[in-house]
Amino acid sequence: MNRTRIVRWLRVLLPLAALAILSTMFLFSRQPGTEPRIPYAEVDAENMARGPRVIAPEYAGVTSDGARISLKAGQATPGNDGSDGNASDLRLDWRRPDGLNADLTAPDAVLTDGLIGLRGGVRMTLSSGWTLETPMMDAATDRSRLAAGDGVDASAPFGRITAEKMELLPEGGAAADADEAAILNFSGDVRLIYQP
Repeated sequence: MNRTRIVRWLRVLLPLAALAILSTMFLFSRQPGTEPRIPYAEVDAENMARGPRVIAPEYAGVTSDGARISLKAGQATPGNDGSDGNASDLRLDWRRPDGLNADLTAPDAVLTDGLIGLRGGVRMTLSSGWTLETPMMDAATDRSRLAAGDGVDASAPFGRITAEKMELLPEGGAAADADEAAILNFSGDVRLIYQP
């Protein structure tokens, strides 16, 4: 008899004890005002709504003289009502048919028809061993042409060159065919420090 009574009491007491433990766990688990915050909730919704943007865009193309262009950016904003588009965190891979490769990086860019204007400090590394730094550089998308006109500091296998302007294009200029080699042309107060 004692055993039956104990079992009956336990049938009532054990679920009540479990319910009491669960209710206290939910009631006292959170302190008031300590709601968890979503880590990405702090966005400027008004700024996001003002204009469209593309995250991690990529562009690839071939110029009329055979140079392959591959452009990657962290973010791009298309132009509206005739204005130019903008991009940030750019990497431009430029490859000529003659085997010359150029890798360019820049923090900002202006995108127009037929032109990528790299801005904010451009670094260009050529497969021939040259490294160039300039505040801004323009890369044509319709032909093989890279140009800088605001001062260039270049490091070559044979020394250093500083100049006001630089242009990298096929030897025959705009009318050159794909087989012509590209030349690196410096102009405007050119200084060469030769290091044999």
